[in-house]
Amino acid sequence: MSLSNKLLAQMRAATRSLMRRGPSVARTVMRESIKTASSMHPAAQQKTASNQANFDPVSDMLADLSRIGQSVNPFNVPPLSTGAAAIGMPGHFIDGAYTNDAGTRSYKLYVPSSYSGQPSPLLVMLHGCTQNPDDFALGTGMNALAEENACLVLYPAQSQQANAHRCWNWFNAVDQKRDQGEPAIIAGMTRDIMARYVIDPQQVYVAGLSAGGAMSAILGTLYPDLYAAVGVHSGLPFAAAHDLPTAMAAMKGDFRRPKGHKVRELPIIVFHGDQDTTVHPANGEELIRRRRRHPGEQVAVEPGQVPGGHAWTRTVHRQPDGTIHAEHWLVHGFGHAWSGGDARGTYTDGKGPNASREMMRFFRTQR
Repeated sequence: MSLSNKLLAQMRAATRSLMRRGPSVARTVMRESIKTASSMHPAAQQKTASNQANFDPVSDMLADLSRIGQSVNPFNVPPLSTGAAAIGMPGHFIDGAYTNDAGTRSYKLYVPSSYSGQPSPLLVMLHGCTQNPDDFALGTGMNALAEENACLVLYPAQSQQANAHRCWNWFNAVDQKRDQGEPAIIAGMTRDIMARYVIDPQQVYVAGLSAGGAMSAILGTLYPDLYAAVGVHSGLPFAAAHDLPTAMAAMKGDFRRPKGHKVRELPIIVFHGDQDTTVHPANGEELIRRRRRHPGEQVAVEPGQVPGGHAWTRTVHRQPDGTIHAEHWLVHGFGHAWSGGDARGTYTDGKGPNASREMMRFFRTQR
């Protein structure tokens, strides 16, 4: 069988799996097809290696950012979870989808083994560009922390119909307004999970990486009545851009500052690397700067070092009563990745500090 015929047969198999069991199974088949093609054709391996060497993260995040069209989920029956993030976990990793007037998105929901109908926290986790819920759950290790903290974790999935690289469309005007676009879908999905499970409405949080971090900032700004606190990792502030050119500028540190928008006192924790060349670290500083500060707020700067890993500077903003309202973690010598993440996921750096654990700790204090 020729290489082209073999690939064609495997792609057909992937398509059949896609229709029967959903995209996660199809992705596995396609990955096997690529591995087979690479092993049969040494030139293909050389070409792939060359492409990886020339990979530009800025171009990858910005390429084709414009919306292709309204997302439509073709899968009526939720597929079984086959992702590595579900392996060895005692809870349930459930596939689902949500639809409202703004569109449709699929999701994964981790329900910890300790959940038996008692009021529980809910954390919404928004992946970065090219990622998906399984990858993000694996890389952040948030499902394991959900077991420790008896917390449900919702992973909305961006679709390739909405964005070719699965980036959340944080820079579009329609996606920066309450009850419109992707914020309306994610907020509606959050409320749907709250209606299906017993969720403590005072303990609903949202966090994300990169484009997902930017969308988390949007949700925290537009829906302070729904989310109690926000986590932004390597992301951008609300309305930092309004189209593709301003998105590129914002990622370089030249962001817009919207006028007349009321700032809400929503607690926030920010992680950013000082060597991030994809999203300039000035964006992390701006996220903290835009908060409405209490006149009696106290600020403490705490340096630290992970043994054998990265050094960091943690700036803590405390209210007059001593409660922490904001944290800014600047990780030194660190690029564009999830701090302290699992190497089995994409865009992770295991040298710490552990952003997942620190975010979960921060959220649990915001009651």
